[in-house]
Amino acid sequence: MHLRPLRNSESLHPHWDLAALVGALRTSRETTHSVRHRGRIRELPSREMLAQIVEGLASALFPTHYGHRDLTDESVDYFVGNTLNSALTDLAEQVRRGLFFASSADAGNDAALHEKAIAITRAFAAQLPDIRALLVSDLHAAYQGDPAATSYAEILLCYPGMVAIINHRLAHALYRLGAPFLARLIADIAHSTSGIDIHPGAEIGGSFFIDHGTGVVIGETAVIGRRVRLYQAVTLGAKRFPTDAEGHLAKGGARHPIVEDDVVIYAGATVLGRIVIGRGSSIGGNVWLTHSVPPGSNVTQATSVGAPSARPAPELSARAD
Repeated sequence: MHLRPLRNSESLHPHWDLAALVGALRTSRETTHSVRHRGRIRELPSREMLAQIVEGLASALFPTHYGHRDLTDESVDYFVGNTLNSALTDLAEQVRRGLFFASSADAGNDAALHEKAIAITRAFAAQLPDIRALLVSDLHAAYQGDPAATSYAEILLCYPGMVAIINHRLAHALYRLGAPFLARLIADIAHSTSGIDIHPGAEIGGSFFIDHGTGVVIGETAVIGRRVRLYQAVTLGAKRFPTDAEGHLAKGGARHPIVEDDVVIYAGATVLGRIVIGRGSSIGGNVWLTHSVPPGSNVTQATSVGAPSARPAPELSARAD
């Protein structure tokens, strides 16, 4: 195609045929390629505002670490109260916006969405002391599980795994209370900052520790017990994705692993499907595991046949089923 060179006046004041372009984009949005939820324009939740809300909630949970440095015994409670009031008020508005995208929401009744958002936020606020208790157990697990950790402050301020689990504990509470879209956004904010991807639907027990953390993926229906430790690049994922009669992916259904108490999963391990990793088991690095293992198992890669230091492969060596 031959392109006509621009005249001087056109280069100074180019014309883009905006009227036609804007019209074509409107037709795409409104008719031919519409992706609007339920066909309506709505206010979307704000990632920037959610990031501020999570920062405020973290500051209220750990005020001397994430709050102001000059807090005193006299001022700390005032800081926590003011921070919570602001964060929860903003959260209620974001919950309201997100509820429109929940399948059970009464999308045509804005007043009902507002009332439901207030109720969800109030219930969420009531859970904050319990959430903090879980986070403190995670903090203890990180300190006890990493010989390089010198203080709790170091873990709170420097460990990406702690950032991810703070976001997850908050997001999971919202997910269970009926705000899944907002919870997913909070999880994705943590993913962007920590490199750790935890779906807010995943159930994770206390004293959970992710060491290093980059590349960890935990799926929606994963269930993790207490005192579990994961290293970088661990995946707790789905083995296959069933489809319905029309060939569409079937939504929901338990498809991710169950990891029982006191399990350690080392770097690069991939654990797929609704399988059970028995209590006290150890899953070695780079293992590919698609079958359940009993409590106390030690699963490692099979030793290569003929290698100079070859030893018999353990009974539960990793294999692809």
